[in-house]
Amino acid sequence: MAVRTVRLDDETEAVLRRLMKDSGLSVSQALKRGLFALWDETRGRARPAYEIYRRLDLGPGGYAVAPSSRARAGAAAAIRRKHGR
Repeated sequence: MAVRTVRLDDETEAVLRRLMKDSGLSVSQALKRGLFALWDETRGRARPAYEIYRRLDLGPGGYAVAPSSRARAGAAAAIRRKHGR
């Protein structure tokens, strides 16, 4: 069995104390239940990076104002457009 040291801010410590008082659980039991609840909530949600980026697909060019080969000219045009010069 591993031993861990955890630092809690005042607000989290107060919530933990309240949970212990209301439920009768020990610190270890409360933290263990919290970890398992988070594990159950997140299980199966891990997606490969491709799936995440695929949902963010902005179409051809995305937000780009110019192709990367003309980045300097595109940045200058964007600044001129923004400042009206």
